[in-house]
Amino acid sequence: MEYSAVFYGLACAVVWGAGDFSGGMAVKRTNPYGAVIAAHAVSLVMLLTLGVITGEALPPTRDLLWACVAGVGGGIGLALLYSALASGQMSIASPVSALVAAGLPVLFGAFSDGLPRASTLIGFGLALAAVWVISGGVGVKLQIERISLPLLSGMCFAAFFIFLDRGSGQSILWPLVATRVSSITSLLSFSIITRQPWIPTRDSWVPIIISSLLDSAGNALYAMSARMGRMDVAAVLGSLYPGSTVLLAWFILKERVSPLQMIGIVIALVAIVLITL
Repeated sequence: MEYSAVFYGLACAVVWGAGDFSGGMAVKRTNPYGAVIAAHAVSLVMLLTLGVITGEALPPTRDLLWACVAGVGGGIGLALLYSALASGQMSIASPVSALVAAGLPVLFGAFSDGLPRASTLIGFGLALAAVWVISGGVGVKLQIERISLPLLSGMCFAAFFIFLDRGSGQSILWPLVATRVSSITSLLSFSIITRQPWIPTRDSWVPIIISSLLDSAGNALYAMSARMGRMDVAAVLGSLYPGSTVLLAWFILKERVSPLQMIGIVIALVAIVLITL
C-alpha cells in the first residue's frame, strides 16, 4: 500500500471532520444553506487566488467537466442531507449517508482497478462499521421511507469522490475551483427553488470561513490521496471524518462521548492498520 496515499487520506478525514465541526458551529448561528454557500464562495476565491499565485497549469477541459459533475454531486448531497436532518432523521441520516458515500467508491474501484488485497478489504469492512458506530447509528431500525434521503445523499457524495478522482489526474487546484463553481450554482438554485433562506447572519462568518478553509484543504488532501493510491482507499479513509468531529466536540464543547463511539474509534484505528498493510 502506498503510505503517502494513506497519510493523505487520514489527513483528509481529520481536516474534513474539523471542517464539519466548524460548520456545525456556524449552523447554530445561521441557516445551513447560507453557511454552505458562503463557505464554498469563500473557498472559491481562495482557490482561484492560489491557482493564479502557484501558476498551476489548467487541466484539460474533460477534467474540469468531471470536476463540475463532482461539485454538483457534493452540492446536491449536502442539500439532501440537510433536508433529512431537518425532517427529524438525524439519528440515521449521517451514518447511512457516510456508509453509502464510502461503499459505492469501493464497488467502483473493484471494477475499475480490481480487487485490493484481502487485508485491505477487511479494513474496508471495519472502517464502514466504524463510521456507523461513531455516527450513532447502532440500534436504529431502518425503514425505506426514512432512509431515502440519506441514501440519495450518500450516492451524491459517492459521485463527488469518484468524479473528483477522475478530474484531478493532472492538477489539483483548478478542478477544485470547478467543483466550487458547480456546487455553489446547484445549492443556490436549490435554495431559491425551494425558498430556503441562504443569506448567513453576521455572527456566523468566522466559523464559516474556518469551515471553508478546512473543507477546501480536505478536498485537496482527498485528491492527493486518490492520485497517489486507489480511489476507494482514499474514499474510505476520508469517510472516517465523523471520528474527528466527535473528538473535537468532546474536547472543545465537552460533549459526552459514548462507550460505543469510543469502540467505533478503536475499530477505525484497527481498520487503518489493515488498510495500510
